[in-house]
Amino acid sequence: MNKRKDATAEGIAKQRLIETLAHPNKRVINDPYAARFVKGAGLIKLIGHKLNVWLGQKLVPGFHEHLISRTRFVDDLIEKSISAGVEQYVILGAGYDMRAHRLKLSPALKIFEVDQLEVQDKKRSKLPKELLNSENITYVSVDFTRQSLAKQLLDAGFDQSKSTIFTLEGVSQYITKEALGSTLEEMAKLTQKVSSFFFISYVDERLNDNPEACFGKGYPKAAKRYALIKDLTAKVAEPWISFYDCEEIKNLLSQNGYAIKEDVVLSDLNSQYFAPVGRALPEDQLFNLERFVIAESNNLPL
Repeated sequence: MNKRKDATAEGIAKQRLIETLAHPNKRVINDPYAARFVKGAGLIKLIGHKLNVWLGQKLVPGFHEHLISRTRFVDDLIEKSISAGVEQYVILGAGYDMRAHRLKLSPALKIFEVDQLEVQDKKRSKLPKELLNSENITYVSVDFTRQSLAKQLLDAGFDQSKSTIFTLEGVSQYITKEALGSTLEEMAKLTQKVSSFFFISYVDERLNDNPEACFGKGYPKAAKRYALIKDLTAKVAEPWISFYDCEEIKNLLSQNGYAIKEDVVLSDLNSQYFAPVGRALPEDQLFNLERFVIAESNNLPL
């Protein structure tokens, strides 16, 4: 069994690479660094965007667009938050996230990338020697199941007097509910006196009993496609272990001082991101099993 801790991070980087291969007028995101983290990147480039996306559609329709819409949604959130005056950005479970370098962020923004040491070391070994905003990035090694996020961040220079945005993208399904609850509690402690935003993506618990409810109408073999995804994540030793419903997430956020401001899935973003570039998905290819949520702290809103 493959026990690499970066298998999922590489898989997401692969989708960003595929999207970057699209014509500039047709792509939804651009990540010029993604190829550095993907095995077989040369072959993927040779095959090109259209064929890679077509092959993906044969395996799991809408999967590529789902991941790209999530990436773009968070990109937009970060850029809007920074424009609104947010001073710190904490990327939880950063993996091979390259927003600190590929987005045009203020040089005054302090960025903390949080992940396991093994993944961070591998990422840093693949980065170009000179990158935008490198002096503003602090790498914080945390094992979410055993270490205190607050302590690790404070030791790394996190400023509790500065407004902050936290993102937890594509992570909640891989960690226990207890670990997520602890992470939220520590976030709340870190930002008791300032404004903060939080993005979280989570997998809908209906998948286990009624998978058809998490896909577009007429989606082909929804249960079979979900079983395939579940199998693939388990084979790389990163199984999905935590699922949530909307009320559960709402209550968890509320208990820690956050209120939901936006809650969307791919079907909500299809017309926003893909239609303008002539790539809108038909309903029977919509992949809605993961929800994207933006929450804001209730103490000092911006």
